[in-house]
Amino acid sequence: MNKKLGFWSIVLLTINSIIGTGIFLSPGGVAQTAGSKAPLIYIGAALFAAVLAITFAAASKYVSRPGAAYAYSRAAFGEKTGLFVGITRYVSASIAWGVMATAVVKNTLNIFKLDPNNLVLVTVGFIVLMAVLFIINMFGMKILAFMSNLSTIGKMAALGITIIAGLFIVLTTGTNHMAEVDTLTNAAGDLIVKPMTLSIFVTALISAFYAFTGFESVASGSGDMENPEKNLPRALPLAIGIIAVIYFGIVWVAMMINPVALVNSKEVVILASVFDSPIIQGIIVLGALVSMFGINIAASFHSPRLAEAMAKDGILPAVFAKRNSKDVPVGAFLLTAALAIIIPMSFQYDMKGIMIISTIARFLQFLVVPVAVILFFRGKKNEEILDAPKNAFTDLVIPIIALALTCVLLYNFNWVGQFSIKQADGSLLPNYFAIGAMLIGYVLLPLLFVFTSKKAQKDK
Repeated sequence: MNKKLGFWSIVLLTINSIIGTGIFLSPGGVAQTAGSKAPLIYIGAALFAAVLAITFAAASKYVSRPGAAYAYSRAAFGEKTGLFVGITRYVSASIAWGVMATAVVKNTLNIFKLDPNNLVLVTVGFIVLMAVLFIINMFGMKILAFMSNLSTIGKMAALGITIIAGLFIVLTTGTNHMAEVDTLTNAAGDLIVKPMTLSIFVTALISAFYAFTGFESVASGSGDMENPEKNLPRALPLAIGIIAVIYFGIVWVAMMINPVALVNSKEVVILASVFDSPIIQGIIVLGALVSMFGINIAASFHSPRLAEAMAKDGILPAVFAKRNSKDVPVGAFLLTAALAIIIPMSFQYDMKGIMIISTIARFLQFLVVPVAVILFFRGKKNEEILDAPKNAFTDLVIPIIALALTCVLLYNFNWVGQFSIKQADGSLLPNYFAIGAMLIGYVLLPLLFVFTSKKAQKDK
């Protein structure tokens, strides 16, 4: 029997799925928007993420089968809705994996002062990374869990050391430069950080919230977890809590020490610019590399298992549901890896337009899953679910709040920016690339899979 992920491995996998490049490479975006209130913004974003994570955790106690949002929506609304959610999730997850792999390669080249726009270098690095991920996965869950846990502990250690070092500097020197960010000006003499308004607050909150996403994919591999119906509902909120403490600590000490560097630095690993010590800088850069590699390990675990779950339901060919002697879904992994490799390479690693599929798929999950949990709580379902203990707060109140917060997220999303291209004169032109990606991801591919699944069912 292949080793399955225990409770703490699920917690570490969740952390590994969430902490990526953002906290290392671009923590200044929120500071530039919210100024000295940035640490508090991260607390607000953590509460936002916790509401959604608790909702997904509540769903996982009713439906333990793999697939996450796909499995929850199918159980609540039926096969057609489940198919649409599953296909859009799978396509977006595959693309996101490819984009994360591209980011690892480009940022690594940047860190080592090599040309990140050299297609030969990027392609070689990209293929090497995917080959390493393939080897790790083919050794089975024991090695995969070890590598995931190791990378998670590595990135947490780097961030923890940074926080401790920052606290030492603050306490021993009496340093407090946080207010300086509120007085920064641009070349024209205008304040970079605008006075806080409701609109600015919401914008900053949403920017910080994206640093917490990734938890929604963890349950895709529930079939490889011990007692997922019990461990997932506890692991997801705990992981969000741990990450919230880390993010708050990092942003707080960075802004106390050198908020100007956090906002203005042109270095690849912006967080390292805050510190003068070469040792701390080296630890942060190493942590960034480990973090980027770790989140790719997590993606290589989640995404193929979603394909496997759909193959078991007849949406994909049955070959993608088969596992080898190491209990690894090889066919599902190869299919997902192929998408993750081919799509970025086809567009020469420029994924700005096509990433809209991933973003909208995430919104779709944040709308569908809360409604599914409410239906489960009320005893309504389209497929059999587990006889889980019901809780009015986590299964009704929290999902309603999650729906409301998601609507706020959708309302404030930069739709115009995503589907248009800004010209040199400031005018906007339609981004046909992004529009085409949306039509392919949300219309053509679901229709193709509907046809394929119906044909597979007839052949049976």
